Amino acid sequence: MIDKTLQFLDIPRTDPEKFPVEVRSKDFREIYVSFDPKSASQQAGRCLGCGNPFCEWKCPVHNYIPNWLKLIEEGRLFEAAELSHETNSLPEICGRICPQDRLCEGACTLNDGLGAVTIGSIEKYITDEALKAGWKPDLSHVRATPYRVAVVGAGPAGLACADVLVRHGVKPVVYDRYARIGGLLTFGIPPFKLEKEVVERRRELMEGMGVEFRLGVEIGLDVTLEHLTAEYDAVFLGMGAYTAVKGGFPGEELPGVHAALPYLISNINRELGLAPERIDFAGQRVVVLGGGDTSMDCNRTAIRQGAQSVTCLYRRDEDNMPGSKRDYKNSREEGVEFLFNRQPVGIIGKDRVEGVRVVETRLGPPGLRGRRTVEPIPGSESIIAADAVLIAFGFSASPAPWFSSAGIDCHADGRVRVAQDPTRPFQTTNPKVYAGGDMVRGSDLVVTAVFEGREAARGILSSLGLALASRAA
Repeated sequence: MIDKTLQFLDIPRTDPEKFPVEVRSKDFREIYVSFDPKSASQQAGRCLGCGNPFCEWKCPVHNYIPNWLKLIEEGRLFEAAELSHETNSLPEICGRICPQDRLCEGACTLNDGLGAVTIGSIEKYITDEALKAGWKPDLSHVRATPYRVAVVGAGPAGLACADVLVRHGVKPVVYDRYARIGGLLTFGIPPFKLEKEVVERRRELMEGMGVEFRLGVEIGLDVTLEHLTAEYDAVFLGMGAYTAVKGGFPGEELPGVHAALPYLISNINRELGLAPERIDFAGQRVVVLGGGDTSMDCNRTAIRQGAQSVTCLYRRDEDNMPGSKRDYKNSREEGVEFLFNRQPVGIIGKDRVEGVRVVETRLGPPGLRGRRTVEPIPGSESIIAADAVLIAFGFSASPAPWFSSAGIDCHADGRVRVAQDPTRPFQTTNPKVYAGGDMVRGSDLVVTAVFEGREAARGILSSLGLALASRAA
């Protein structure tokens, strides 16, 4: 008989099964099998129920993690789904794509040798299984107000803002230039991490809650911001950050060199049947530059396209790589070669790319932000042969040309300025306009965009004289 309070000693951490490498590396479906109710209950029961739950504080949206783990242990699925949605507008998506090893699971008390609770997989399980069983958000207590808010951008920040607003009786109308919702959830993150049916299901759920989507509409082209501020009581901007960071070295313009995002988008458009062609690396030697989550997505996409080889170069060591450890492990399993302490200094070729010139590096003293600097090792240059190169150095803000005329100020790097006033969080210099997500913070995690969209909704509600229903309603 297992002591319930000590079952973490008898029940080891178990992750959901993955499809075999030889199967998953040839298609774009999600690679993880879902927990069944028994497995989910057992894994949730490993939680210690810490009095001061570090997992909850490390989570950017401060999920009630021990509470919904307890509900799953007891088989109370619908209650867990309701509680999960109190703090997170996209729990089934964050459960799939958050780097839990750096967030909630990394902070789990059991992570010190005994194996952290499988928080992310259970978070995914809760909403997936609740929806299959017929659960829908309970809005029976919500009283409609006369207020309407325009949300520009149907990415994670915009969806989160709309979710909080509609739960407080405010009518959100979400505009997006694409034909599908999700932003990078749909067009940037590969299907093997997030199947697009999951995003479409969230759309159906939100439409059922009263959120209206107007897709294929670009603000500044099809509709002006002035029109939105005149028609609506407030406007929220969640337009992301799409400007690719370049390396600044010779050869970046050679044929065969691609920025990460256009590459990923072209592949997803092909998978969704939205475009007949894609940037295809079948049979090619591919070199990916960068060590973040986007580079992992590029690695694994190229493998599935049938690349002859995929080599990922990163200028620091393995321990300092910023990407998800889970995605790094999956990349290696699927055949990606990693070369650490290699810094690209140029891309070579005549009519098209032929290779990447690199220099070996070592880590120096901490820089201004505390992270150790990178020092090139003299005389260590070499060339990595390549038929195609993907640059995945991240993204910077993409301020719209109409921001200045709309009275929306930006920082020097293009990020939108927002108020620090706790009663009007994420209000821009145009008092009727709020903003959040990557266009404010800079390129970051989906879960931080969710948090900022929710916080901006709190500011909008405050400006409309409406009280927030609970701590993170």
